[in-house]
Formats: sequence, C-alpha cells, structure tokens
Amino acid sequence: MQKEVSTRIKLSILAVGLLSFISILTETSMNVTFPTLTKDLNVSLGVVQWLTTGYLLLTTIIMSTTAYVLKRFRPLKIFIFAVTFCFVGSIICLLAPNFPVLLIGRLLQAVSAGLSTPLMFDLIFEEVPGTQIGIYTGFASIIISLAPALGPTYGGVVSGIWSWRSIFMGIIPLIIIVAILGWTTIRGNVRGVKDVKFDYLSVTGLAIIFSMILFTFDQAGNHGWISSQFFTWIFITLVLFFIFIWYNSKTTRQLIDFSILKNSILRLRLFGYFGLQFINIGLSFLLPIFAQNVLNLDTSHAGIMLLPGSLLGALVGPIAGSIYDNKGPKIPTILSGLLVTAGTALFFIFSDKLSFILIIILYSVVRIGFNFGFGTLLSDGSMQVHGRKKSDQNSLFSMMQQYAGSLGTNVLSVVISAVAITSGTNSNFINTLTGAKIDFIVLTILSLLILISVIYVAVKYPKKV
Repeated sequence: MQKEVSTRIKLSILAVGLLSFISILTETSMNVTFPTLTKDLNVSLGVVQWLTTGYLLLTTIIMSTTAYVLKRFRPLKIFIFAVTFCFVGSIICLLAPNFPVLLIGRLLQAVSAGLSTPLMFDLIFEEVPGTQIGIYTGFASIIISLAPALGPTYGGVVSGIWSWRSIFMGIIPLIIIVAILGWTTIRGNVRGVKDVKFDYLSVTGLAIIFSMILFTFDQAGNHGWISSQFFTWIFITLVLFFIFIWYNSKTTRQLIDFSILKNSILRLRLFGYFGLQFINIGLSFLLPIFAQNVLNLDTSHAGIMLLPGSLLGALVGPIAGSIYDNKGPKIPTILSGLLVTAGTALFFIFSDKLSFILIIILYSVVRIGFNFGFGTLLSDGSMQVHGRKKSDQNSLFSMMQQYAGSLGTNVLSVVISAVAITSGTNSNFINTLTGAKIDFIVLTILSLLILISVIYVAVKYPKKV
C-alpha cells in the first residue's frame, strides 16, 4: 500500500521550495537590468555581471557545506537562518546606494539560496516514500528551473514600470509569508551524528578552485583566448585542483564523501544535471542581452519572451517525474537530450534570423527538453546511494548545479567580451551577435554530450534504467 504524504510535509516542502524560488528569481531577474545598472551605478558590464557570477559562486560554496549542515543541524534551524539572510539581503539591495552595497546584499541572498535548495531536496528524500520520489523531485525541479526563466520576465516588467529596486520590494512580503509557513510546518531531527567534524580546508579549497576557474575565464575575456595570461591561469588552476584531490584522498574529515562518484551511473547523472543547468542559466543570461543589443527590444519584451517556454517547461516537470516513477529514467532522459540538442543547434543555425517570436519557439523547445531531464537525473542519482550518503549526493548535486549556473553565465559573457577585443569594434550589435553565435555552438556541443551520456547509461545499464 502506497504511503500518503501528509499535508504538513507537503507544506514544509512548499515553504522551503518557495524560499529557494525567491532566491533564484532575484538572481536571474537582475540579468535583464544589466544595461541599466551599468549606467545607474557607473560600472562596466564585466563588473556588473558579478552580481550574478559572484552570487552563484557563493551559493555554490555554501552548498558544498550542506552535507555537513544537513547532518549536524535540525531542518527548522537551517530554514530560519536561510530566510533571515534572504530578508536582510533584500532590504540591503532595495536601499543600496552603489554597486558594492548592492553586491553585499546579493551575497547575503546567496547564503539563503545555498541552504534552501539542498534543504528542499533533503526534506523530499527523507520524508517522501521512494515510490513518489520522481513526482516530488519533478515539482521541485519546477522551482529551480522555472525561477531562472521567470526572473528576466519579472525583472524586465517591474523595472520597466519603476526601477530595478522594485525587484526587491516585490519579494519582501512573500519572504514574510514563507517564513511563517516554514516556522509552522518544518519538523525533523538532526540527520546524522552530532560529532561530525567540519572540514574547513576542503571548503577553502573548493572556494579557491571555483573562484580560480571563473578568474581564468575572465582572463580570456580581458586578454583573449590565446593570451599567455589565460594559459598561465589554466595551469595554476589545474595544480590547485590536483592538490585538492590529493588532500581529500588523505584527510579523515570529509566535506562531501566523494567516494560516491565511484558509481558510474551517478557520475553520468551528475554530468547531465550540471550540463542542463549550464544551458538553462546560460540562455537566461544570454537571450535578454541578445534581445536588447541585437534586436533592440526593451527590458520588458526581453524578459517576456522567455515566459512561454518557462510555463511550458513547468508543466513538463511533474509529467517527467511520473514517467520516471512508473517507467524509469530512459524515456525522459533521452527525450530531454534530443530536445535540448535540437533547440540549441537551431539557435545557432538561425542566429542571423532570430526574432522575438523565433526565440520564444526555440527557447520553448529547450525548456521542455530541460524539464524532462533535470528532475529525472537528480531522482535517478539519488537512487544510486543509500543512508547517510544521500546527504552527500544531495549536497554534491546541489553544489554542482549551482556552479553550473555561475560558470554558464561567466563563460558565455566572456565569449562576448573576447569577441569585442578581437573584433576591433565597439559595436554592441556586432560583438553580441558574433559572441552569441559562438555561445550557441558551445551550448550545442554540451547538449550533444549530455545526449550521448544518457544513451550510454540506457545501453550500458539496461536493467538499472
């Protein structure tokens, strides 16, 4: 007999999910305001993009600690901490007089996002029966996939009516409602033993490596892809990465139990999960800028054009979860790979002919494909581990999907910046169009690799999928 999920559990998941939604919504809602912010705050696009890149980077670092946090602290305490940081950060952003203060507010919000998303999935994995994991992760995937796409629409509309500050004013009442809902419904005890030791060196190491990767790509944006600065920092980053691997093989303290990556299915599911979010956040960053600089659309239209695809994708998440619960991951993951590959390839093929309507159509194809695979890959990854290692899997997947967004934003913006250096022109139209073409090629290659990975799992491990 299938165990029913109580109303309290559903509402607790909803509370944490809404907090995660708010955090992600504000993240991408700022993308569409970048051209305005460069003028209002007197900073360059390369500087202002750190409102997103820095936010995602800190969120990634916080997520790297959640395997420890979820084992050490009660869910309600984690939630209260997260919602407080979200509220305070939003107030600071609303009142920010300059870029540094605005960035501080965004970083406080990043702490909230870094805790809320893993907590949402932890509640699902701990309190929802295994036979319903797919459907619930499907609904959860709506939150972390719909919010990035709704962000430009929300940001474009409200900033067009008033200013970019209205983005933060609009979410403050919702944060208060979410805080009350979570306070009254979230329960649960400490997930693991209380004497778990925190690995400060691993956190520091991950922070340095993740930052170095972004900094390395920045060198390409500032000096070109064949510059000595770019290759020098590639070498330095690789050295630090191997030092980190060596340290984790020797230490008795583990921030995340990376031994779970010995499972080949889990590795490939993580790759697909990472890749889909790279594409998702990357497009939500690239397309509004393309619309404004190439198509000369205003912020409202640049944001609204992503809305239809976002809504269609949202409908797909629970359907994909239901298919996974009843049929397994093969159908939704392969369908996801095919649609995302087709969508990104068509963006490149028609890059010179893209229009408001065509972007809506192609983005809808990508979004439907994204939502078929995103929650399914997470669900199937969670089924590869058991017991306390589920917290490690949850933390690892949450951390990497968040970093995928940071890296996606960084890489795609760097490509446009690098084009501006090599083209010798200051034309936003030419630089954005040329850079977008290269970005579409990058996204198509990544989509094809994701497709290959899910087909490989289906063929190599047919009894497990």
